[in-house]
Amino acid sequence: MASFKKSFEGLKGTSHTAAKGVTDSTVHAAQGAVQQVADSSKETVNTAAQELSRQTQASIGKAADKASDSIKEFGQSLHTK
Repeated sequence: MASFKKSFEGLKGTSHTAAKGVTDSTVHAAQGAVQQVADSSKETVNTAAQELSRQTQASIGKAADKASDSIKEFGQSLHTK
């Protein structure tokens, strides 16, 4: 009976060690996955921000060109009167 108990305790310790190893591996893998998602999200947000900035600059440029044209037309209409 003592040898059975000793074997059982050994098995229990081995099972605990194996379970801890699996848990540690799972936690490590999950942390890696979360980090990859975070990195990907940062890249996506950065790309979107760059595109938005480009589009905003283009819109500002178009508006400035239109304003300049309107001012020129207004100036020309004052000279003709």
